[in-house]
Amino acid sequence: QVQVVESGGGSVQAGGSLRLSCTASGLTFGRAAMGWFRVAPGKEREGVSCINYSGLHTYYTDSVKGRFTISRDAAQNTAYLQMNSLKPDDTAIYYCAADIEYNGGPCRFEAGYWGQGTQVTVSS
Repeated sequence: QVQVVESGGGSVQAGGSLRLSCTASGLTFGRAAMGWFRVAPGKEREGVSCINYSGLHTYYTDSVKGRFTISRDAAQNTAYLQMNSLKPDDTAIYYCAADIEYNGGPCRFEAGYWGQGTQVTVSS
Protein backbone atom coordinates (compact mmCIF):
# COMPACT_ATOMS: atom_id res chain seq x y z
CA GLN A 1 0.00 0.00 0.00
CA VAL A 2 1.42 3.37 -1.04
CA GLN A 3 1.50 6.11 1.55
CA VAL A 4 2.47 9.71 0.94
CA VAL A 5 2.87 11.94 3.96
CA GLU A 6 3.64 15.66 3.89
CA SER A 7 4.88 17.81 6.71
CA GLY A 8 6.36 21.23 7.27
CA GLY A 9 3.51 23.60 6.56
CA GLY A 10 2.65 26.48 8.83
CA SER A 11 2.14 30.20 9.12
CA VAL A 12 4.85 32.71 8.33
CA GLN A 13 5.14 36.38 7.53
CA ALA A 14 5.93 37.57 4.04
CA GLY A 15 9.60 37.13 3.29
CA GLY A 16 9.88 34.10 5.49
CA SER A 17 10.78 30.51 4.65
CA LEU A 18 9.34 27.06 5.08
CA ARG A 19 10.49 23.62 4.02
CA LEU A 20 7.93 21.02 3.09
CA SER A 21 8.78 17.33 3.28
CA CYS A 22 7.08 14.44 1.52
CA THR A 23 7.86 10.86 2.48
CA ALA A 24 6.58 8.10 0.24
CA SER A 25 6.43 4.44 1.12
CA GLY A 26 5.14 1.33 -0.59
CA LEU A 27 6.67 2.25 -3.93
CA THR A 28 10.09 2.26 -5.56
CA PHE A 29 11.07 5.79 -4.65
CA GLY A 30 14.16 5.76 -6.84
CA ARG A 31 11.97 5.32 -9.91
CA ALA A 32 9.25 7.76 -8.93
CA ALA A 33 8.92 11.31 -10.15
CA MET A 34 7.60 13.59 -7.43
CA GLY A 35 5.61 16.78 -7.57
CA TRP A 36 4.26 19.55 -5.42
CA PHE A 37 0.89 21.04 -6.22
CA ARG A 38 -1.14 23.68 -4.45
CA VAL A 39 -4.73 24.78 -4.17
CA ALA A 40 -5.29 28.38 -3.15
CA PRO A 41 -8.65 29.69 -1.98
CA GLY A 42 -10.95 30.14 -4.96
CA LYS A 43 -8.37 28.88 -7.44
CA GLU A 44 -7.74 25.70 -9.36
CA ARG A 45 -4.99 23.27 -8.52
CA GLU A 46 -1.59 24.42 -9.72
CA GLY A 47 1.54 22.40 -10.37
CA VAL A 48 4.23 24.20 -8.40
CA SER A 49 7.32 22.08 -8.90
CA CYS A 50 8.27 18.61 -10.07
CA ILE A 51 11.40 16.51 -10.04
CA ASN A 52 12.19 13.44 -12.05
CA TYR A 53 13.23 10.11 -10.59
CA SER A 54 16.95 10.90 -10.68
CA GLY A 55 16.72 14.48 -9.48
CA LEU A 56 18.45 15.75 -12.59
CA HIS A 57 15.41 17.41 -14.08
CA THR A 58 13.14 19.86 -12.33
CA TYR A 59 10.30 22.20 -13.19
CA TYR A 60 9.02 25.32 -11.48
CA THR A 61 5.97 27.32 -12.27
CA ASP A 62 6.89 30.89 -13.16
CA SER A 63 5.57 32.45 -9.96
CA VAL A 64 7.99 30.49 -7.75
CA LYS A 65 11.14 30.46 -9.88
CA GLY A 66 14.12 31.71 -7.93
CA ARG A 67 12.30 31.33 -4.61
CA PHE A 68 11.43 27.63 -4.33
CA THR A 69 13.77 24.66 -4.65
CA ILE A 70 12.70 21.07 -5.05
CA SER A 71 14.99 18.21 -4.09
CA ARG A 72 14.89 14.56 -3.17
CA ASP A 73 16.77 12.18 -0.91
CA ALA A 74 16.54 8.58 -2.04
CA ALA A 75 17.98 7.29 1.23
CA GLN A 76 15.09 8.88 3.10
CA ASN A 77 12.40 8.22 0.45
CA THR A 78 11.66 11.91 0.81
CA ALA A 79 11.16 14.88 -1.45
CA TYR A 80 11.47 18.45 -0.25
CA LEU A 81 10.24 21.85 -1.27
CA GLN A 82 12.30 24.69 0.16
CA MET A 83 10.25 27.86 -0.02
CA ASN A 84 12.00 31.17 0.49
CA SER A 85 10.85 34.77 0.15
CA LEU A 86 7.29 33.68 0.68
CA LYS A 87 4.49 35.95 -0.45
CA PRO A 88 0.84 36.12 0.60
CA ASP A 89 -0.03 34.74 -2.86
CA ASP A 90 1.75 31.53 -1.88
CA THR A 91 -0.97 30.84 0.69
CA ALA A 92 -2.53 27.50 -0.21
CA ILE A 93 -2.83 23.88 0.71
CA TYR A 94 0.24 22.16 -0.68
CA TYR A 95 -0.05 18.58 -1.83
CA CYS A 96 2.71 16.17 -2.63
CA ALA A 97 2.19 13.69 -5.42
CA ALA A 98 4.32 10.61 -5.79
CA ASP A 99 5.06 8.48 -8.83
CA ILE A 100 3.61 11.02 -11.22
CA GLU A 101 4.00 11.10 -14.97
CA TYR A 102 6.71 13.70 -15.53
CA ASN A 103 8.59 14.24 -18.79
CA GLY A 104 10.20 17.58 -18.17
CA GLY A 105 7.34 19.91 -18.90
CA PRO A 106 4.83 21.52 -16.57
CA CYS A 107 3.68 19.45 -13.64
CA ARG A 108 0.52 17.51 -14.31
CA PHE A 109 -1.18 14.83 -12.31
CA GLU A 110 -2.37 12.07 -14.60
CA ALA A 111 -1.51 9.12 -12.36
CA GLY A 112 0.17 8.59 -9.04
CA TYR A 113 -0.53 9.02 -5.38
CA TRP A 114 -1.54 12.05 -3.33
CA GLY A 115 -0.60 13.06 0.14
CA GLN A 116 -3.08 14.55 2.55
CA GLY A 117 -1.95 18.14 2.06
CA THR A 118 -0.36 20.69 4.34
CA GLN A 119 -1.50 24.26 4.87
CA VAL A 120 0.86 27.13 4.14
CA THR A 121 -0.30 30.58 5.22
CA VAL A 122 1.73 33.69 4.47
CA SER A 123 0.67 36.94 6.10
CA SER A 124 1.59 40.41 4.90
